[in-house]
Amino acid sequence: MNRILVIDDNYGIATALDVLFSLHDIETLHADSPKQGLLFLQTKKIDLVIQDMNFTEEGVSLFKQIQQSNPDLPVILLTAWGSLETAVELVRLGASDYLTKPWDDSKLIASVKNLIELGQLREQTNSMLSQKSKQHQSLSEKFDLCGIVFSSESMLQTLTMATQIAHADISVLITGANGCGKEKIAETIQVNSSVKDKPFIKVNVGALPSDLLEAELFGAEAGAFTGAQKKRIGRFEAADGGTLFLDEIGNLPLSGQVKLLRVLQTGEFERLGSSQTRKVNVRVISATNANLLDEIKLGKFREDLYYRLNVIEIKVASLADRIDDILPLALFFMPFDTTLSPDAEGGLQAHEWPGNVRELENVMKRASLLAKDKHITRENLGLPEPLNVKAEARTSNEPDKQSLINALQHNKNNISQTARELGLSRQSLYRRMDKFAIPRDKA
Repeated sequence: MNRILVIDDNYGIATALDVLFSLHDIETLHADSPKQGLLFLQTKKIDLVIQDMNFTEEGVSLFKQIQQSNPDLPVILLTAWGSLETAVELVRLGASDYLTKPWDDSKLIASVKNLIELGQLREQTNSMLSQKSKQHQSLSEKFDLCGIVFSSESMLQTLTMATQIAHADISVLITGANGCGKEKIAETIQVNSSVKDKPFIKVNVGALPSDLLEAELFGAEAGAFTGAQKKRIGRFEAADGGTLFLDEIGNLPLSGQVKLLRVLQTGEFERLGSSQTRKVNVRVISATNANLLDEIKLGKFREDLYYRLNVIEIKVASLADRIDDILPLALFFMPFDTTLSPDAEGGLQAHEWPGNVRELENVMKRASLLAKDKHITRENLGLPEPLNVKAEARTSNEPDKQSLINALQHNKNNISQTARELGLSRQSLYRRMDKFAIPRDKA
């Protein structure tokens, strides 16, 4: 049962509130002085305070003491018209609401229930964040996370999986959009593996011409092809005993795929222009932004190779789906002596980030150069205004709680899709969810 503390020296008002709230299964405690009220707050679990403003100057002091010791505790002020100005000022300072006497029962009950729900949601969120912080700290203490900056549950799960499978001698396929951090996940796997002191060789398959890929991977003898004037050691030989990271593996041509499959199956290969079979022991971690199952259907990728590479798949979410990571990453990419304005924070969180972490890094470096007095504003970011924000400004249809719930269910709790459907930015959707006490962890 929820519990409200009424701080008022008028027993008639306290009794009336007690009767009103008892009809809604809400327990009421009554303190007839600021001193007694503060004592109750120290010794009792209180969900909300209703404070009468008849205490005048003592009432202002009482509110400030409550706010200082219980900053998240909602406070509703009861005021007469004569002290209305003071109540409004206290709302600016953090009071949740104020009502004039005589109050409207239905309005008071609605305000109380909404604030209690929001308080419970805040407690759940704080508890979740505390637990996540403990998990983050535990993971950081046990493993080398290669300096990855994150706060989202999604990245916590991704890193947990990466560190769990790091010691296993199996192939890993990392999937996700360009710029979302796949290479950092590969580095984390390698540095926590049993071969962390062995070679770690990286190859960007997508950056090499197709006619040079096989020579790059498997090596070539002198004269094996035009321009090959001397023997070339391939990346597999260089990585022997360690780890080979193949980025953009979906761009490997079919001829190279056949040779790669053989190495994965037997550890054997030949350099171009040589008939001598060589044998290596290499762990392969690959990454792609392509849908390899679609590529298989199109005949562009071998199915047998796919299952050799994909013993374990680690999916890295796009930055747009890791909204809790945006500000920590932005701060990480800023010079230590530079600050970020609130409007810049809003702009960063409203942007869709099609270029993911790589785009965010470039935006912050540019903004840091343009910022005056080392203070980054929204204008310094140079980000376009999202279409859904413009749509929100044009619409006069404010969604109610049921509309939000229906939209979330229709979009299977995908925040980005729901926001687009409603013509809102993601942050605007989150604000409305908080307003109606719709838990974020349900989305």
